[in-house]
Amino acid sequence: QVQLVESGGGLVQPGGSLRLSCAASGIAFRLYTMRWYRQAPGKERELVAAVTSGGSRNYADSVKGRFTISRDNAENTVYLQMNSLKPEDTAVYYCNSLRVILGLESWGQGTQVTVSS
Repeated sequence: QVQLVESGGGLVQPGGSLRLSCAASGIAFRLYTMRWYRQAPGKERELVAAVTSGGSRNYADSVKGRFTISRDNAENTVYLQMNSLKPEDTAVYYCNSLRVILGLESWGQGTQVTVSS
């Protein structure tokens, strides 16, 4: 059974930092593209960052230069380092795993990030 468990969300002031973690189990983690999505109230879920099995990374324009995605295949964990946070980064952040070649996809339960003074 696939499990993706996010942690690290919380309340932070504008300009602050948070590090999200997503621990995966039940999958051959190293073979999966791992992604972070977010969904703000009243908005559609959007892709924030992704890292492929080969280590290639891409980011939404809105977070480039502020967020960094990384993965630790030994720990089956993907991270999202978020710096210079803005109120518009407030959302529920979701971890996603994707085995592209097989079309296998799973989601975590989400972790709330609130950026407010």
